[in-house]
Amino acid sequence: PRLTETLTDFPFARLNTLIAPITPPGHLSMINMSVGEPQGRMPAFARQIVADEIDGWNRYPPNQGIPDLNLAIVEWLGRRYRLPDGLLDPARHVMPTAGSKEGVYIIATVATPQQKNGARPVIALPNPFYQAYLGGAVLSGAEPLLVDAPAETGFLPDFDTVDEATWQRMSVVYLCSPANPQGAIASIGYLQKLIAKCRAYDCVLAVDECYAEIYTREAPVGALEAALAMDDTGGKDPFRNVVVFHSLSKRSNAAGLRSGFMAGDPRQVAMLLRWRTYGGPQIPFAVQKASAALWREETHPIETREWYRRNFRIAESMLHNRFSYYTPGGGFFLWLDVGDGEEATRRLWREAHVKVLPGAYVCRETAGINAAERYIRVALVHDEETTREAVSRLAAVL
Repeated sequence: PRLTETLTDFPFARLNTLIAPITPPGHLSMINMSVGEPQGRMPAFARQIVADEIDGWNRYPPNQGIPDLNLAIVEWLGRRYRLPDGLLDPARHVMPTAGSKEGVYIIATVATPQQKNGARPVIALPNPFYQAYLGGAVLSGAEPLLVDAPAETGFLPDFDTVDEATWQRMSVVYLCSPANPQGAIASIGYLQKLIAKCRAYDCVLAVDECYAEIYTREAPVGALEAALAMDDTGGKDPFRNVVVFHSLSKRSNAAGLRSGFMAGDPRQVAMLLRWRTYGGPQIPFAVQKASAALWREETHPIETREWYRRNFRIAESMLHNRFSYYTPGGGFFLWLDVGDGEEATRRLWREAHVKVLPGAYVCRETAGINAAERYIRVALVHDEETTREAVSRLAAVL
């Protein structure tokens, strides 16, 4: 029942069902702006590493990751978030995962007891949300708590609305920064307030930072950086109760590598390793070696960021005074208020042969209201020419 009743069809399956009865205009090429993965190319050096690593395919890779990849991850975290050398231990603080998706899904299982303070545990997640958060919460046996993140709160969830009794049952709090789909970025103050709350109630703050290298202005602050700056550890690990998730999908246009990591509280890292030892996926040697190289090379993420900045400039020039347009701080989505997301999606498919995602499909009702039903999510992941054509069609139809 958790799979068939509590979890609805995945958003993209719902989208295909929505537009299936509609015949799009055949004289226009289809442009898919509903996708969530980059359309650029993974750097050639990483593709070559995968091709060259023939000998590794006849061995099982280590569950905890090869030492060089773990070291590369620690080095990158240190550079990106200005963490002191030696603070992170590659063997204790990081764990490679099959993309960030594996990590954000499994953290719900490894961090959730059967009961919390004598009752069913609660897992909080932002609403709208990345679907793996809900999957993790539901299949861990916890009660999902959806915390709306509307424009009025800067598109970030207001966890001050959660009552004391619910905090007593909390096992995991999910946050995405930059947010998917709205692109909102949590400030260091917001993160530190949430970290303090999670420590007070002994639950895990799980921060999905997979869009952290895709930003339009300043680099987003990270949860590990915020935790270290709090200096309230009392001799304990500075990252206690905090884990973050990253991926090469967005940074390196390498979605197909399925390569990411979890970092932070060593207790949770150890639990994830224990889970994987009993049945989780192992990452092939070739993928791990290519991943280490991608975390160490810093030229290609700059090029990737500029790709998206150009696309946002195109969108802003055409839409700046419509649909409550804003250029997000991070990520690669437009979050457009079109009045009725499903109807706009149907119209764009029927009249423009452009596929977008209704905002309601990445959100759930709270108090009888879907906070995202007015929106569509538009992924600016194509080249400039395709982006210009897609946004032009969108503007003409809506």
